[in-house]
Amino acid sequence: MAITTATRDDFSDLLRLMRGYCDFYEVAPTDESLLNLMTTLEADPAEGVQLIARDTSGVAVGFATVYWTWQTLSAARAGLMNDLFVVPEARGQGWADALIDACGGLCRERGIETLIWQTALDNERAQAVYSRLGGKSERWMDWSLDVTEPIGTQAPGA
Repeated sequence: MAITTATRDDFSDLLRLMRGYCDFYEVAPTDESLLNLMTTLEADPAEGVQLIARDTSGVAVGFATVYWTWQTLSAARAGLMNDLFVVPEARGQGWADALIDACGGLCRERGIETLIWQTALDNERAQAVYSRLGGKSERWMDWSLDVTEPIGTQAPGA
């Protein structure tokens, strides 16, 4: 198993993986937007890092993205594993475990003690992996707010 920090040389494969991840969650950012994300993180690893997993023949089989943030409730920095994706044909072979471990290693390199992440409530396969690895589920509800318009000008729940 080979897991490395993604570079421009990986962008074509990484874009394919990111598109698969977005398709899984039924969202459709543009390729331009995804490439902008990759370029930004490659240029500024202090903001976050993308990892790419390749099998022994060099085929890209998965990726993870970890961002650096703070948690006020623990008064400490945390790594936020915002993305984790393994192509369907490579699932069940330890790639998710290896990518999570690599994200943890990036945290340890920065003196960060906690890796946090989220998944969809119905993504039971991923939840089984996280539980098996010792991850603990939390009891928080996620919210988002479109801030392209001033607050209060949108319909409630929009």
